Parts: sequence; structure tokens; C-alpha cells
Amino acid sequence: MKLTVRGRLTLVYGGLFVIAGLVLLGAIYVLVDQRAPSVGGAVVTDRLVTPPDDGERYLQKVVEGTQANTLHTILTRGAIAFALVSVATIALGWLIAGRMLQPLHQITATARRIAESPAADRGLHERIALDGPDDEVKRLADTFDLMLSRLDQSFDGQRRFIASASHELRTPLTLNRTLLEVTLEPETASPEIRQLGTTLLAINDRHGRLIDGLLLLARSDREVTERSYVDLADIVDHVAVSDTVKVLTEPGEAAVLGDPVLLERLVQNLVENGIRHNIPASGWVRVTSRTRLDGWVELQVGNTGPVVPRYEVPGLFEPFHRYGTERLASPGAGLGLSIVRAVARAHGGEARAEARDEGGLIVTVLLPRAP
Repeated sequence: MKLTVRGRLTLVYGGLFVIAGLVLLGAIYVLVDQRAPSVGGAVVTDRLVTPPDDGERYLQKVVEGTQANTLHTILTRGAIAFALVSVATIALGWLIAGRMLQPLHQITATARRIAESPAADRGLHERIALDGPDDEVKRLADTFDLMLSRLDQSFDGQRRFIASASHELRTPLTLNRTLLEVTLEPETASPEIRQLGTTLLAINDRHGRLIDGLLLLARSDREVTERSYVDLADIVDHVAVSDTVKVLTEPGEAAVLGDPVLLERLVQNLVENGIRHNIPASGWVRVTSRTRLDGWVELQVGNTGPVVPRYEVPGLFEPFHRYGTERLASPGAGLGLSIVRAVARAHGGEARAEARDEGGLIVTVLLPRAP
């Protein structure tokens, strides 16, 4: 098992202290051993009694005993004191290492909050704003804040560009539609001109739907700030209808807090997607909503249709991705499931899809339940 940075720092601190303590204890032992009193030296102890006639030999034994007791005391008591101080030092090193790594924990926590946000550009407004001396950790935090600021500006500029471009494109499309309708109005228009005008009107309408989808995608990609009480069961009852495909509904109570317009568009896109990509005969779409026991609201839309390989399912949520159809031949703009995922994430939820073995998809949207 690999040690953490805090554990490695503590191990380094404690190891250096233990090595230094062992060296110090060994040096004291050597110095005491070398400076032991000689036989001719004066030794005064409270245990010294009047020696016998061979006083020099007796004095030599007393000196050797005193020296051995001193060295033994140094080793035993010194080792005990050294062990206690080592434990205290390692514990103090653990606390100091944690204190020193606290700024890194703050950086990690901020990065985790941003990474776990519902969408890639959510949370980029957060900053670490680390206080303290201008050291390596402070410079790392400031660099991270600068990176977040530039990413936030980039995402915000991208959203503004999409919204502005979409608005600018709607004006010429509206003008083109008006001119085409005026051209097709006179009775003198030939069949060829009428057919050409009808085709151009269809292309114009498709471009209009594309622009409306881009506008909605740019709007739903932002965090929802104003929320109201919405029951998805009511939206299912209102939206899940079709004249071409059999629609089965099970609208159970599914209360959420969010933008009613965006949530209605979410359900509508799923239903329209299930109707559009279906089989001509005996096809069906099933729409269910319910409140789960784990605090989430579930909206599920399944349909019959062509068999979709499982490896193609994640790409269906990408903008302008169409499986099994050409771009010009498809009536849709290729933004339906992209908008569904963006709206779900804007409400703190998620959308996922699963391919049915018999053909078609089962798309599940999870949203936080309203308190």
C-alpha cells in the first residue's frame, strides 16, 4: 500500500529524528565510556566505605561498578525517554504535515467540486483565493484560479456567440420565408416554381428548427436559477400524444423544482424522438414517470425502432449526431437528445440511454425530487 504525501512527510520527519536521536545517544555513551574515572582518581560516593588493606584493588572495583551502572542507566533510561520523545515527535510531525498540506486540500476540494458539477462549465466561477505568503503553494493556487477564470470566460463567450449568431440568423430566415410565400401566392406560378418554393420552404423550416434548437441548447446549458414546482406527470399527460404511433403512458407523481418550459421541452423531445425513430407499423412509445425511494424522480421513454448497437448509444447525446440517417434526409436538427441531457444537467440530474435488444431505445432521465 502506497503512503500518502502526509504519511511520507511524517515518515521523513520521524525517521530523521530517530536517526539523530540514536546518533546522540551513541555519542553520549561513547563520551561517558571514554571519560570514566581512572583508578588513581578521586571518587566520592555515598556508598563508599572504608576500604580494607588492599584499598587500591577495592577502589578499582568500585570505579568499574560505578562506570557500568552509569552506562546501563544511560542506555535504559535514555532509551525509554528517547522512545517517548520519538512517539511524541512523530505525532507532532503528523499534525504539522497536515497543517502544511491544508492549502493543497483546499485546492483539491475546489477542483473536485468543479469536476463533479452537472456540466463541464458549471462551477467555473469558483476560486480558491488562497491567503498566505507568496510561496510555491500560493503560486500554484493563483495559477489554478487564473486557469479557471480563462475557462469561465471561454465558455461564457461560446454561449454568447451561439445565442447571438442564432438570433442574427433568424431574421434572414424569416425574410426568406415571407418572400417564398409571396412568390407562391399568385395563381400564375407554374408547377415547377411551386415545387421549388415548397422545397425551399421545407429547407427554411428545417433551418429555423435548427436555430431554435441551438437557442434552447444555449439556454439550457446554463444553471437554472429560478425554479418552480413542476409535476412531470402533468407534462406527460399533455405532451405524450401521437396520431401515427401508439403512445402508452403511465404518469406517476414526479414532482421536481425547475423551469417549466425547459422541462416540457425535455419531455417533448423524448416523445418526438421516440415517434420519429420508430417502425412504420405496430410501433409504440411508452412514457412513464415516478418518484423513486432514493430521493430521485425518474422519467423513462421507451420505443420500438431500428436496432441500435450499444457502442453507438453514448454518441446519440452529442449535438448533430444522427444514427442511421443522412443529415439532409433527417427531418430533425440532431439536437433532441443533446437538449435533453443539457436540461437534465441544468436541473442537477442526468440522462442516459439503453438500447433494446428488439430495437429502439429506453431513455431514462433522473432529476432531484422536490422537497
